[in-house]
Amino acid sequence: MLRRTEESKLTSWYFEIDRRLLGALLVLIVIGMFFMVSAGSVSAERKGWEWYTFAVKMLPFYLVGITSLFGVSMLNKKWVLGLSVPNVLLGLGLLLTTVVAPHVINGSARFVHIGGFNVMPADIMKPGFVMLTAWFLAKMREKYSGNIFMSRDAWRLSWISWWSYLAVFLPAFFIILRHPDIGTAILYFAVVSGMFFMAGLPLFVIPIILCGLSGLGVLLFFTFPHFHNRIVSWATGTGDTFQVTQSIQSIQHGGLLGSGDDAFVKQSLPDAHTDFIFAAIAEDLGAIMACVLLGLLLYVLKRLVTDALSARDNFVFYAAGGAAALFGTQVCINLMSTLHLFAPKGMTLPLISYGGSSFVSFCLLFGMVLAIVREDKWK
Repeated sequence: MLRRTEESKLTSWYFEIDRRLLGALLVLIVIGMFFMVSAGSVSAERKGWEWYTFAVKMLPFYLVGITSLFGVSMLNKKWVLGLSVPNVLLGLGLLLTTVVAPHVINGSARFVHIGGFNVMPADIMKPGFVMLTAWFLAKMREKYSGNIFMSRDAWRLSWISWWSYLAVFLPAFFIILRHPDIGTAILYFAVVSGMFFMAGLPLFVIPIILCGLSGLGVLLFFTFPHFHNRIVSWATGTGDTFQVTQSIQSIQHGGLLGSGDDAFVKQSLPDAHTDFIFAAIAEDLGAIMACVLLGLLLYVLKRLVTDALSARDNFVFYAAGGAAALFGTQVCINLMSTLHLFAPKGMTLPLISYGGSSFVSFCLLFGMVLAIVREDKWK
């Protein structure tokens, strides 16, 4: 075992970092790289491209993401917040671009085409959104003691008030809904709700939120044809169910131990390298190894929750808890879509699926969490 014989920055970082969380993340990244070749080659060849096309496209994102994960984890709280501001500003700026000059893919105007890559602004701003929301809640607790949600002072116009927060993020939420990107809107709402309840949002608000969500769901159902068709298809089994049908058959064909070279169902699965990569993994390696992957994802979630509960600083508590809510909710949405428990939402499996902006944003988020947890625990 390594012994702490000198106080260099690298040595301090090694002994102070949450090595269990970092190790689990690196294993997930390696798994993602492997299946970017396996599942990605199938999708590329079906499109008439070279088998390595998607793997090569992901290389710069792997480089930027992994560098961000390690580099940002060595920073302090001040630098993390300093990075969060331009991250959110960039995301908001690109979101506005989707309003005037969107790049439409599969009927959704949620992308911006930059330098040969399709970038999703709502993905880019996730790390900064979580960090700035955590900072805002911590500041609100400092300024308005007691219940920050029921305090009249907290609702008065000032730099640190609910109006300033809503003025920044509420327009972004409605732009995401307008794309339409219901899955990402649900994700952001779930993260905000989780962080607000961590900050003391009264439980009697839950029925109000549920009623509001029900009303919004009905409105979306009757105003967005894309959303309407997916819900009807999921609920009745009619319409375009090809993807989810192939996903279920792919998992079934894998059995307990996997099909290996005999895996063929995934070859007709359109999004085997993105939304339905878990089905491709299950067919290749089998249900047992798929459950091992689930266990690894749950372990990452457990480490985030543990770091949040052991935090001394309210900011770290909210930030780690928000990261847990974001990671856990996105994993659940992806897997529920894969298993036909929920309508397909076009959402990646974090650190596994193809998607450069998603991969980099999660690496940046985890780098930020590792940095502030390390500082909170040791400084």
